[in-house]
Amino acid sequence: MSEQINQSYSVKEMIKKNKGKKNIGNLIEKLVPIFLFICAFISVGTTAGILFSLLRESITFFSNVSIFDFYLGTEWSPWSDRFGVAPLITGTLLITFIAICVALPIGIAAAIYLSEYATPKARKVIKPILEILAGIPTVVYGFFALTFVSPLLGNIFTDMRIFNALSAGVVVGIMIIPMIASLSEDAMSAVPNNLREGALGLGATKFEVTLRVILPAAFSGIVASVVLAVSRAIGETMIVTIAAGATPNMTFDMTQSIQTLTAFIVQGATGDTSYHSDIYFSIYAVGITLFVFTLLMNILAQYISRRFREDY
Repeated sequence: MSEQINQSYSVKEMIKKNKGKKNIGNLIEKLVPIFLFICAFISVGTTAGILFSLLRESITFFSNVSIFDFYLGTEWSPWSDRFGVAPLITGTLLITFIAICVALPIGIAAAIYLSEYATPKARKVIKPILEILAGIPTVVYGFFALTFVSPLLGNIFTDMRIFNALSAGVVVGIMIIPMIASLSEDAMSAVPNNLREGALGLGATKFEVTLRVILPAAFSGIVASVVLAVSRAIGETMIVTIAAGATPNMTFDMTQSIQTLTAFIVQGATGDTSYHSDIYFSIYAVGITLFVFTLLMNILAQYISRRFREDY
């Protein structure tokens, strides 16, 4: 009889414990969506706050300086009240062009090797080493461009200045290689093996399979990685500030000193710039221009990814 009473009490205790666990589980289930919503709201809110601050100060700047003179002017000398941003835009595009010319072939070739030719053991070793490049501080890249790459290229181009677009663009390209290589390798590795096996079964060589099957199948991912790398190159700051100089020349001569949008932001945000002056507000006008560039590149990357995505 006593054993039955003890069993009944033990069953009641088990029921209470289970109810307590269910209550805790239900509470967690209710709290998790709220926590995730707060994280998403913080991300969106931060972006909105950045955009608001850029727009507010940029509107003040454009109330003093014509927007047409700003974007169509060819002379940038804010300390002399000349606010033609075209030299900064051409300098940014020149650096980006050089960087892509360096990073695209090397990054795609590295991705092809890692995805199609490397053994699993080699991939585990090479890919982390390659991605270490992405973790190197950009200021280190800048001094590397200034003290090593510029003198090295100076032996080839005798009229090259110590501060020049070529060395800065080359090192920016080295910096974005891991982004192209890693994302492109992920896209190619996602291609089903039955496509490879089918092409090989039809008599195609491994190189032909890579060129005619794998690359077209992973095209959307590869293009997205390139566009994101371009956005990264456009927004690079320290390398171009250190190695490219601070001369806003509207030129496409890679051996000359130039200035980019980001380099001016660094130059303008110094103690020599008085608060609420035209130079101060011009920093935000340049910033909103850079923001629009990167926004358009990200929209383009998303469009290409959706447009050419292949589902298997």
